[in-house]
Amino acid sequence: MGRKSGDLAHPLTVLEDCGLVSREPDVFKDNRSSIRIAEPLITFHHAVMRPIWSDLEHTRDASRLWQRSQRRFTANVLGPHFEHLCRHWTRHYAPESLLGDFPHRVGSGTVNDPSARTSHEPDVVAHGLDEDDRQPLLGIGEVKWGDVMGLGHLDRLTRIRALLTAQNRPGAATARLLLYSATGFTAELRARAASDPGIVLVGAEDLYTSHFAASKRRSRTKSAW
Repeated sequence: MGRKSGDLAHPLTVLEDCGLVSREPDVFKDNRSSIRIAEPLITFHHAVMRPIWSDLEHTRDASRLWQRSQRRFTANVLGPHFEHLCRHWTRHYAPESLLGDFPHRVGSGTVNDPSARTSHEPDVVAHGLDEDDRQPLLGIGEVKWGDVMGLGHLDRLTRIRALLTAQNRPGAATARLLLYSATGFTAELRARAASDPGIVLVGAEDLYTSHFAASKRRSRTKSAW
């Protein structure tokens, strides 16, 4: 935006208080956080409609413009929103068997890869809470909305886990590898997951089935009270 970060602090705080944006801290870097638009409709306006506003005003067939905008819609609206849903589900609705323990904190983060001169950004990072108030790593995950996930995605998570283990982060060596996809998984990845309990595949049916079951449990609890 061409503004100093200090100049944006107050406007961002006001937007955050109004619920229009959310601040998501990097779970691996205390001094870093991301600001995201909280309302998907506003995201849709800025990512899809605003770049082609003149065309929308003059076209007689908006369907052609919609087809041209599919990539932006998937990358900037559907993908990020699905990542948020997966983090929320992991924190509040996932069965205990997913991570082997109850997650205390779930977010996203950045992991440096010095040898490759790059960095990785796992979409889901789940920490637990032990008796000594330490927060061991329970799982790291990657989320894909429109891609069938395969062994390449698993290899990336395996590399991230190795980097975190080298950083001596508690729980990293045994952290589960979580792969979330709304589209599905290859047969090779399913076979690998079937033989390795440290690999967990989460499809759209898992997200909605667990959410529905949790909602029914809450309803019964309220009725009992």
